[in-house]
Amino acid sequence: METARQWLDPVLRIPDVINEVLGDVHPFRIIVLTCGATILAFYLRNLEITDEPWRRVRAWGLRKLFKLSFIRKYVDREVQKARKELIHGLDQEVAGSPYITHLPSQGLDPNDILQRTELYCKFGKVKYEEGRASGAVYEVDPKQYEIMMKVYARTVKFNNLHRDIFPGCRKMEAEIVRMVCNIFHGGKNSCGVLTSGGTESLILACLAYRNWAREERGISRPEMVVPVSAHAGFDKAASFLNMKIRHVPVDPVTQKVNPQIMKKYINRNTCMLVGSAPGFPHGVMDPIEEIARLGASRGIPVHVDGCLGGFLIAFMEDAGFPFPPFDFRVKGVTSISADTHKYGYCIKGSSTVMYSEPIYLQHQIYVNADWQGGAYATPTLAGSRPGGMTAASWAGLLHMGYDGYVQATRNIISKARYIEANVKKIPGLKTLGPPEVSIVSIMSDTFSIYRFSDGMFQRGWALSNLQSPSAVHLCVTKAHCMEGVADQFLADAAEIAAQLIKDPQQVKEGAGVMYGVSQEIPDRSIVKEFVCSFVEAWYHTKSEDEESDEKEVLTNGAAMNLT
Repeated sequence: METARQWLDPVLRIPDVINEVLGDVHPFRIIVLTCGATILAFYLRNLEITDEPWRRVRAWGLRKLFKLSFIRKYVDREVQKARKELIHGLDQEVAGSPYITHLPSQGLDPNDILQRTELYCKFGKVKYEEGRASGAVYEVDPKQYEIMMKVYARTVKFNNLHRDIFPGCRKMEAEIVRMVCNIFHGGKNSCGVLTSGGTESLILACLAYRNWAREERGISRPEMVVPVSAHAGFDKAASFLNMKIRHVPVDPVTQKVNPQIMKKYINRNTCMLVGSAPGFPHGVMDPIEEIARLGASRGIPVHVDGCLGGFLIAFMEDAGFPFPPFDFRVKGVTSISADTHKYGYCIKGSSTVMYSEPIYLQHQIYVNADWQGGAYATPTLAGSRPGGMTAASWAGLLHMGYDGYVQATRNIISKARYIEANVKKIPGLKTLGPPEVSIVSIMSDTFSIYRFSDGMFQRGWALSNLQSPSAVHLCVTKAHCMEGVADQFLADAAEIAAQLIKDPQQVKEGAGVMYGVSQEIPDRSIVKEFVCSFVEAWYHTKSEDEESDEKEVLTNGAAMNLT
């Protein structure tokens, strides 16, 4: 008893000590300091909503620094300079075609609209139909497009929201989901939806697991654990859905995530683990089986992001390229996303997100049972959805057939490995490989890889620029399998590399400014400011004053000069 009193007395004296210390402090000041300390505590607590919270504190300090007058003026000047240069480049791409900024007083003649369409379609220097683009366009077979366009035209009025009016559209979507679930070895309980693209598929998966964690596990602040190489769509989902995202570092050589390191990022709030199959930057397959085993052992759902190459790896074994299981055959994999508009060879934009069990899909569905317009429910982010896209995707899958996918996969994987094997023979270039699927990632220790990318663009090749580490990649598609395309790519790559070796220290230009410089700027808010300025410029149209000499008068349906 005496011992307990010895411990208790100092605690009971705390109020007296505080009163002595603050005895001469005005009560109002105490109130202000208390409120300020409380607000600061809540602010620091809210920092936990993102990965690496103290990075935000550092960023806050840098933002304050960059608000200093002389620094702010410099940044503003550089942003405006970059924006002006971008707008000039955008205008050059459509030179000779004035912007239409007002509706014509009367509707244009259909032939005039079609002529304008043909003109707009000719803008751009990259001949993607000849295999000059990295990814972007995955199908080049005119027969595939012909059947999809005919079906699209027939169903362009369809709306997936009104299943009672368009039951055929509902049936088409249901058949797409079931066919794709079967491709990825889903069981009888597997289910899913058709989406507008890979990003929506990722957001929906995160939404489902967030809601599942809240409603089934009582987790108030759900968190996702993803490799740092995972698609930015997961970061977008975290931002939109107010989730915390934990980025797991990857091996600097292989760019693969280590499940044992991922394990350290799991806590009681973790609602999902993510693995890429393959990842967009370097085309690397994460160890799905190990990630799934980790998730199963902890009772945590595992999402496999197959948006990019899902429709390749699903057919690789039958195409003669042995591949480890990654889909619903793996215990612990609870959802998969795969884009039908990429290697599914359907029209833009369509993708799928699939679940092993209906319970997860149910948590994805939005329901408002009390709306005056009646019970409102949607399975995706959109309400109305274009039935023509659904129908065309359905037609594309049916036209390809299983054997068609196997043959396309065989051609693409063979060509990707051929390109990779020869790129690394070129002096000054190296690859992060060998490529497991269709991505050939190219790097250089001799010169700026972005200068290489710029040089290839001047030759008509549009490569994908990467950062951290600096690299570019070629996403091999059907177009690169056409006769002579791969060899021409290798020949141009060798010539550009040879030129750069002669002057390896030349200053970066073009894309290098965006990627090379951006990763060197410590304040990421400045990078964001530059990028936002660029995106905003995409919607630039010249004012009437700017186009006074070439102003187009759209009166009474008058046609423009298309010569």
